[in-house]
Amino acid sequence: MALRFYVFFIVIAITFFTCSSAKKTYLVHMKHYMKPRNYATISDWYVDHFISVTSSDQSSILYTYDSAFHGYAAIVSPNEAEALHRSDFVVKLYEDRMYQLHTTRSPMFLGLENEFGFWGGKIAPEIHLKSQNVIIGVVDTGIWPESKSFSDTGMLSVPLWWKGKCVKANDFDPKKHCNQKLIGARVFYKAYESETGTTVQHSPRDYEGHGTHTSSTTAGSSVPGASLFGLANGTARGMANHARIAVYKACFDQGCSSADIIAAMDTAISDGINIFSISLGGSPIPYHEDPIAIAGFQANQKGIMVVCSAGNDGPYDQTVTNTAPWITTVAASTIDRTFPAFVKLGNRVTYRGISLYTGKGMGDQLVGLVYNKGSDSSHCLEGSLDPAVVRGKVVVCDRGIIGRVEKGVIVQKAGGVGVIVANSNGDGDDVEAYPFFLIPGLDVGEKEGDAIKLYATTAANPTAVLSFGGMVVNVKPAPVVAGFSSRGPNLLNPEMLKPDMTAPGSISWQLGQGQVAHRGCRPITGSRLTTSSPVSNQQLLPRIDVDSGTSMSCPHVSGVSALLKAIHPEWSPSAIRSALMTTAYTVDNNNSAIGDAGSNSRAATPYAFGAGHIQPEKAVNPGLVYEATSNDYIAFVCSLGYSKDEIYVIAGRKHACSDSQKLHDLGQFNYPSFSIVFNDQSKEVSYTRTLTNVEFGICTYGVEVSVPAFISVSVKPDKLTFNHIGEKHQYTATFKLKTTNIPSSSFGSITWKNSIHTVRSPAAFSKM
Repeated sequence: MALRFYVFFIVIAITFFTCSSAKKTYLVHMKHYMKPRNYATISDWYVDHFISVTSSDQSSILYTYDSAFHGYAAIVSPNEAEALHRSDFVVKLYEDRMYQLHTTRSPMFLGLENEFGFWGGKIAPEIHLKSQNVIIGVVDTGIWPESKSFSDTGMLSVPLWWKGKCVKANDFDPKKHCNQKLIGARVFYKAYESETGTTVQHSPRDYEGHGTHTSSTTAGSSVPGASLFGLANGTARGMANHARIAVYKACFDQGCSSADIIAAMDTAISDGINIFSISLGGSPIPYHEDPIAIAGFQANQKGIMVVCSAGNDGPYDQTVTNTAPWITTVAASTIDRTFPAFVKLGNRVTYRGISLYTGKGMGDQLVGLVYNKGSDSSHCLEGSLDPAVVRGKVVVCDRGIIGRVEKGVIVQKAGGVGVIVANSNGDGDDVEAYPFFLIPGLDVGEKEGDAIKLYATTAANPTAVLSFGGMVVNVKPAPVVAGFSSRGPNLLNPEMLKPDMTAPGSISWQLGQGQVAHRGCRPITGSRLTTSSPVSNQQLLPRIDVDSGTSMSCPHVSGVSALLKAIHPEWSPSAIRSALMTTAYTVDNNNSAIGDAGSNSRAATPYAFGAGHIQPEKAVNPGLVYEATSNDYIAFVCSLGYSKDEIYVIAGRKHACSDSQKLHDLGQFNYPSFSIVFNDQSKEVSYTRTLTNVEFGICTYGVEVSVPAFISVSVKPDKLTFNHIGEKHQYTATFKLKTTNIPSSSFGSITWKNSIHTVRSPAAFSKM
């Protein structure tokens, strides 16, 4: 389930072309190595090829790609698509499709609040200076540049290698809106306009709010005094608040085009970014059909770290997306802050919910409580509530179909004085605070909702009153994996444990895009809004955005990765990911196992949070890392069972993929986690891993193993000694089943330890 206020988790999928009478946009993947020498550029050849095969002219080509994808995007007829498909120079043809778009305390929760202290062995001013050499590329809905989060106070000149720019538009002036902080702002809209038949502003300005939020979360400057109606007072800042931001707008109000997204990533790679922050994804599809996986592979080969969200389809199994090993996949969890609200019933029972409502309260007087069981009325749809029944009462509304704000407005129009939005029909007890109720309103979980509805429909004279507790910090337990966060196991490759880690993604706050209204509103200027909803233009909200989703946890990790890149510029993307994973923690602030809001009283597993919750300060000095080279990734791709053309699509060049190069098992890939899949023919699995030392001095590590009783493990050797930085040693872990009667999934870990470092790798065990 996708939870959003201005939250979007973007679904991207590409399929083979299908015929219809209308022209459509297609991605044409070319065999770029076949370019004749007489062409000065690859783009020139692509254009000539297109014109020679089709009956269209150059104006039908939307983009030519070279860095993230070898080929071009063009608008063609079904007959032209078929002709392109038959061309000897074309690897594959994909139809472009449109899909809908899917903090003040989190830096403190992650240990990043000290602006001038000693952190990770480095003094803060040194980290701030080095961070200015790290550029984070955010592919999203654009940016609202006037936000104070993008102030460049104290920042030095832009790195010399930077090739990016800010484009000019009617509402975006590069000289005014870009600076030493926001050093790039581009927009990619051609495929979107082609697919939707609409015209958008050709501007990098953000009219959705999502891109501004993710950008400020990953690298926003420090802004003191941020709050929402007095809640969550503090300093709003990004994780790497001295890093630079380049924005690539590829998403609009009806969604995103995969051709535009690839164009954004292609350009960002050429511009010279260091880290991608991409809060996009979709249903798991083969990597050779997934544009983010294809472009992400090329970025990774060039040393660019690619951080993506895991998806918002939890708590269901096998929903995690962005699972390629060259992508860092981030789940979402809570922090130690909440906003309690309470429903006191006439039977003297009080139920707890959550709310960001800060308006006039209800007082202490109980009023009537009503819940209508009809489908429309139970969801509080437009016209479904009888004012004669609702007037002066608190109304219970089932969650779903329409947004919370709309439910509150409909209740208000019918004369209600309060609204309770209740989870139902398997929504579980995971609830989110929502700031934009115009009357007293709160959310409750399924268990509480069922109890309140039972009372409302069985009591002779049901009554209730709502009250609000403001903000509470140091909440226990925290973190808890969010119910909406997508889960493993990995549908595409069960031998690869995903997600990789979790980070704050539930109720994330950042400075937003000027004044904004609730979901559904579209601003036409910086301060005026137009909407088809019942909320008027005068009911504007402050410049703090409140979002939830893995699209919010993703920029937390991309920002922390930028800090690690600043401190260790020599580290590869795999080394940074390994440092974050092997130093992650799995116990909450009650010293108990991290919980899972998507299950009833159950601890979260690596299928929910990967290696655990990130711990940035420890990740600065992890001791050892699991590194993956370009050849390792090629070996992985060669072992997927793909055709030569499909391998070429991902790798960007031809590979023979000899038997000696292939992995005997995908789980053999040198990853910081294990996913062991047993079957009737294989009750013993051995994996070899390579550890690289990143610590000064002579260091010796011993191994500790934790596995279920029905599994035995041997690790050889059981001690590793490193004498210098960069030294590598291998070990082999052999897992054996003691019995065939085992649960569908179980978990453990392999940890290398000494007196200073703990290098932990989660292990998942399953049987097919």
